[in-house]
Amino acid sequence: MHTFFIVALLVTSVITVTFIIERGLALRRFKVIPPEVEWAVTNYQGPADLPKLVNACEQNPSALSRLLLFTTEHLDWARSELVTLLETRARHEITQLERGLVVLEIVVGIAPLQGLVGTIYGLITLFASTDLAHTGDTTRFAQGISLALNATLLGLLIAIPALIAWSLYNKRVERLAIEMENHCDEFLRKHYRSEVVSSLPTRRAAAGRRA
Repeated sequence: MHTFFIVALLVTSVITVTFIIERGLALRRFKVIPPEVEWAVTNYQGPADLPKLVNACEQNPSALSRLLLFTTEHLDWARSELVTLLETRARHEITQLERGLVVLEIVVGIAPLQGLVGTIYGLITLFASTDLAHTGDTTRFAQGISLALNATLLGLLIAIPALIAWSLYNKRVERLAIEMENHCDEFLRKHYRSEVVSSLPTRRAAAGRRA
C-alpha cells in the first residue's frame, strides 16, 4: 500500500512538470504580444492604417491579436460602450492565459499532504509489523522509518517547484494583462482621436456656411 502513495506522487510530479513546461511556453511574451502586432499599434495613425493592423493580427494569432480584432469589429460602437465590451472580452483572454495555473496551485496544496499520508501510513504499518522487544532489529526499524519519510520528502520536492512556477506565472500573467490593456487603450485613443481630427474641417465648413 505504501507503494501506492509513491506512485501517486510520481504521477503528480509528471502532471506538475507537464503544466510547468506547457505554461512556460504559452506565456512567453512574443506568444501573447507578438512584436508585429505591437509595431502595428505603435505606428497606427488612423483608419487608413486599419488594414495593416488587421493583417498583422490575423497573421500572428495571440491574445492581444484577438482583442484588437474584436475591437476593430465594433468600432461603430460608442467608445464608452466599446471599452466596457472590451473589458469583458479581456477577462476571457486572461482566463485563457491562467489556464493550467489552478492545477499548479492544487499541486502545491496536495503534494505535501500526499507525502504526509504516505509517511503516516508507512509508520503505522511499520509499528504494526515490528516487535522490537522480541527481535531487537533496530536496523530494519530505522530503514522502515527512512522509507516512510521518503514520501514526505518526495511530496515537498514536488510542491516547491510547483509553488515557484505558480508564483512566477501569476506575475507574468498580470504583467502581460497590463501590457495588453495599454496597447488596446493606445489603439482606441489613436483611432477616436483621428476621427475627431478628420471631422474638424467638415464642422468648420458647416459653421462657415451658417455664418
